[in-house]
Amino acid sequence: MVAFTILFVLIFQHIYSEVNLGALFTTSAIFGVIIGLALQDTLGNFFAGISLHADRPFQVGDVIAVGQQKHTGVVESINWRAIKIRTFQNHIALVSNSIAAKEAIEVCPRDNLNARLVFFSTIYTDSPAKTIHVVREAVRDADNVSEKITPIVRVRNLGESSIEWEIKYWLEDYAKYNDTDALVRQRTWYALRRNGLTFAFPTRTLHLERKVATRPTTAEDDIADRLSAVDVFAPLSTDELRQLAMATVGHIFAPGETLIRAGDEGSSMCVVHNGRVQVQLSESGKSRPVAVLSEGNFFGEMALFTGEPRTASVVALEETEVLEIGHAAMKHLFETNPSLVESISWTIAERRAGLAASAEQATSNSLAESAGLLTSIKRFFGLR
Repeated sequence: MVAFTILFVLIFQHIYSEVNLGALFTTSAIFGVIIGLALQDTLGNFFAGISLHADRPFQVGDVIAVGQQKHTGVVESINWRAIKIRTFQNHIALVSNSIAAKEAIEVCPRDNLNARLVFFSTIYTDSPAKTIHVVREAVRDADNVSEKITPIVRVRNLGESSIEWEIKYWLEDYAKYNDTDALVRQRTWYALRRNGLTFAFPTRTLHLERKVATRPTTAEDDIADRLSAVDVFAPLSTDELRQLAMATVGHIFAPGETLIRAGDEGSSMCVVHNGRVQVQLSESGKSRPVAVLSEGNFFGEMALFTGEPRTASVVALEETEVLEIGHAAMKHLFETNPSLVESISWTIAERRAGLAASAEQATSNSLAESAGLLTSIKRFFGLR
């Protein structure tokens, strides 16, 4: 290159000896700088356009959002100078290639399942498990919601005055996300309304209590009716059942939650009020289901009456409400009616011996069991 340059200069000066080569190159350089500055934006757009066409980060028909101003819309064309975007207000936005090359671009490809998030809130007294099921079923068959992926409904936050939720769903055509978001909100409103669930709004609730106590989650009459069907409490009178119902505490467990664990200490029993639970025994480090208890069944009676450790684990199969009867409630009844101790011990013994092969064997087993239980109950409750 150096040799050719020297040769060119020598030949040029020999042929055109009257031309000042240095002045010519200086003038050409000045004109080149002037033209380069004048065409800076045009050349920038041109080379940025070549880069975009080579990389192809998006195509015509994709939804994109460009820059801090968030020019969002559907790509209609990509040329050497600019990207033509039709916004969702049906406006045309032209974004120069040089600006697009410098800014962050969010791309939602046309042939991709793109997700959206929609938010709502419910009051704290509404069931989370029920809310998830109701909203998911209402959203999954909405127009433009993809059937390939099931919508997700999950707790976003436990807010100051509400449970905050988010719905994540996938669209078939992302360009219609505004209409689909509106449809999902509409479906959510109707679904909550039909199923007795309530949208939350900022509230302040003042609770004035004369004593610190956890009240039952259901009406006392309903609890008394439920307890009256439990054979362990068959010896109790109507007034005694009502007293026990007033001291009973209701608890709600989510699907999969463990109510009690084998080996734990306890001094209460539970009655299944709504839902179902599974009783599990541990064998070689693994849990083995042995029974399923539904409404009206009970568990943990030996812990209540004798203080024995839990012999099995109990897990909720679905959203379940249980009524817990504690040691203090039963002790009060035993102190006011001492004859209940013997009646209840006999009832428990008869129930435990009911699996005997014959009636005579069951009776003899019940007598022996009742005597031992009576002693254990009196000792546990401090009775004479």
